[in-house]
Amino acid sequence: MSERTFDPNTWLDSFRETFASVHKAQQEGLKTIERMARFQYAVAGDYLEAGIAQTQAALTAKTPIELLAKQTEVGTQLGEKLKSRAQEFSTLASEVQSSASSFATETATRATAAAKKAA
Repeated sequence: MSERTFDPNTWLDSFRETFASVHKAQQEGLKTIERMARFQYAVAGDYLEAGIAQTQAALTAKTPIELLAKQTEVGTQLGEKLKSRAQEFSTLASEVQSSASSFATETATRATAAAKKAA
């Protein structure tokens, strides 16, 4: 009767290969969460700047017509910023979707290769 010796390197390699896709998914997920947090922070900053500009306009305007003109200008600037943020969000969402798609394809490929190797 022959006894097989325990090889920790083989076990570690198997473990790494098994959980490589999970590790990559976690990394990609955290990157996505960070990007979304930065995006939301930027949008909140845009609203804060617009609020400050509205307040300044209200405090510095001499006539109601001047106030209306400044508020219209601030609103237009905010609208343009939000329009560019919407395009940025669309780009971000498509990048996340393609990343998830490539991750799923890679995981399926690994699983197929592992099944063929085992058979």
